[in-house]
Amino acid sequence: MNAPLPEDYVIRALTGFSTRNPWKVIAAWTVVGVFLTMLGQALVYRASQTQAGDFLPDKYDSAAALKVAEDKFGIKPDANAVTLLVARSDGKVLTASDQRKIGAEAERLGRREVTMPKSKDDVGFLTQDHSQTPKVGPAMVAPDKSFELLTVELKGNRTDPGVQSVYRTFRDQARAAFADQGMRTGFTGGMADETDTADAEKTNAKVAGILTVGLIVLLNVLVFRSLLAALLPLLAVVIVGGAAQGAVVGVAMLTDIKIDSSTPQLIQVVLLGIGIDYFLFLLFRFREQLRGRPELPHRLVAAEVSGRVGTAVTSAALTIVAAFATLGVATFGQFRVLGPAIALSVLVMLLASLTLMPALLAVTGRKMFWPSRALKRTPREGTAGRISALVTRRPLTLIVASVALLAALGAGLAGIRMDYGSESGRDTPASATAAEISRALPAGVSDPTTVYITAKDGGTLTTSRLDGLSRSLAGVEGVGKVARTALSEDHRAARIDLYLSADPQTQKARDLVSGPVRAAVAGHTPDGTEAHVGGTAAIFADIATAVDHDLKIVFPVAAVLIALILLVLLRSLLAPMILMVSVGLGFAATLGASALVFQHMLDKPGVNFTLPLVLFLFVVALGTDYNILISDRIREEMEQPGPARAAVARAVRHTAPAIATAGLVLAGSFGSLAVTPAPSTQQIGFATALGILLSAFVLSIVLVPALAAILGRSIWWPIRPGRGQRRHTPQHRAYDQEWDRATSSPGR
Repeated sequence: MNAPLPEDYVIRALTGFSTRNPWKVIAAWTVVGVFLTMLGQALVYRASQTQAGDFLPDKYDSAAALKVAEDKFGIKPDANAVTLLVARSDGKVLTASDQRKIGAEAERLGRREVTMPKSKDDVGFLTQDHSQTPKVGPAMVAPDKSFELLTVELKGNRTDPGVQSVYRTFRDQARAAFADQGMRTGFTGGMADETDTADAEKTNAKVAGILTVGLIVLLNVLVFRSLLAALLPLLAVVIVGGAAQGAVVGVAMLTDIKIDSSTPQLIQVVLLGIGIDYFLFLLFRFREQLRGRPELPHRLVAAEVSGRVGTAVTSAALTIVAAFATLGVATFGQFRVLGPAIALSVLVMLLASLTLMPALLAVTGRKMFWPSRALKRTPREGTAGRISALVTRRPLTLIVASVALLAALGAGLAGIRMDYGSESGRDTPASATAAEISRALPAGVSDPTTVYITAKDGGTLTTSRLDGLSRSLAGVEGVGKVARTALSEDHRAARIDLYLSADPQTQKARDLVSGPVRAAVAGHTPDGTEAHVGGTAAIFADIATAVDHDLKIVFPVAAVLIALILLVLLRSLLAPMILMVSVGLGFAATLGASALVFQHMLDKPGVNFTLPLVLFLFVVALGTDYNILISDRIREEMEQPGPARAAVARAVRHTAPAIATAGLVLAGSFGSLAVTPAPSTQQIGFATALGILLSAFVLSIVLVPALAAILGRSIWWPIRPGRGQRRHTPQHRAYDQEWDRATSSPGR
């Protein structure tokens, strides 16, 4: 039998302490979990940011433009621009008198402080007051004088409910003020679209959450025939998830590092999935041991099971941590911050898996499975038994079938394209206003591309000095209009706003900015000055470059790191190679299937640019969870004397139900994202759910065991288990005879 690794002693020490002192552990987790949950919810918006350009390194052109905008023009990173459309309610064109009224009302709105409404969700002194006086100014009048546009600036994180409530208050005040003048209003821009989308998604989010929780509870009830076994894991994971989110937010605040606004949601989804998975692994093994050893005290069984399963869970969690930690080498800040945040969250869940979960098993014991009578009888072989017999009787056939399926799905990789769009995917009042504006003005009016020019020689700039650059930009096809040059207060910097004909969120706009616009700037920037192109289209063009660069680094680094961890944990050279190849096939199949569905069947511009990285990390890392679980059980069974295929059959029979249930739960958690209206989130939800299902049902239950059945104990080369170290128990002899009868039947 292999000697235990040092970490095995640490794991058993933690699980042993927890099962001996369960109530202390449960109380500690409850207090810490509630505190960190409240802290995280109150401070999450202070620790996050929504401006994608702020995650770009300074070497990128659009990032340099943002710095000039802040230093020379006072445009802060948390400034949110809103475009306010004002038109006559009767549909007639604006008169000179109407325009004077609009100007006067805009001036009054710009002097009035907007007070943030109180909310029942406010957490006392931790709640930040976002009351402010917005900046309101004129922008332009439509050529046909059907409407006038005003610019409004509100400060704060636009995903913060407090900032959104300030915007709603301003919107209502402006709407009422202009209505008194016989005019209607419309609002668009990032702040408006974010708030409208949040309002529209409230119901969807609640429904998706209820469906996800309902799916988890239903699956667990069907599997364990116990309401306690269905609800207790969910409650524990919710507490731990809140603690993990609070820990991430706390670290971000202490280190002054900003996280992406989507990180908290990803943490919740990830931890809900893997937390339920880990608890399920424990519950299945706990039930198996209680059934097989009814004479033992349940706390002793809880300690033994937690120690044994804890090793596999630790291996799986460390693999996920390693995969996400590799994002620390990315240049794109959104990835570089997301990786450590998820890694820290998984470590918190791992600690809970080795302490809180064993403590709950020790407290509940056999009552965990009440009123089910499964502990009092030997279960029927069922589907898991039939699958185990098939896998060990026809391993080569199943290997060929599995690889063929994965290859067919992977064929979708041919011609795959990346989509850098950020549309909300929902028809909102903000999108309707944007469409109305684009019918009379260039599509980029509400979100201009801006060229910033600074004097390198310490001198000052004049508008006449930059006339040549303005004329060259006006001549670029796709630039609908060029605004007048604006100088900074010290006249050492200037800005030229470009209103593109294409929507700034589209690939067409990104190609225009990264190609002809930047070429025109490079060719006509006056001597002694330097220019940078900023704005949404420029930012996403640079993000595309950064992501392409990062994917080429992160993929191989993560693969090598995961392989090294598997090498140490599995103590084998061949087994880690098999697991890595299998999850690699699963990754290719999932990404290919996503391209087939979204790019080819649904005719989308491509797959979301974050999808390859998200899939690589989740499918490879989380898929490895299941492979580690089945591999660990195969090794354990092969340590018993007897045929290697019989050991594989026992491992599949005992482990397949846990993997299948965990896979369905995790796929359901991620699948809930697919019902959101945002196209990028839909793709991530669909693709990750599919990848988890392939990992669980194709790779871990079929492909890896089939390979183990063919290779036998050689899969663990150079250290082969099963050299007669353990006594061949009557239970194992009976199962071996059962396996022999199954494999010797006709049609073998």
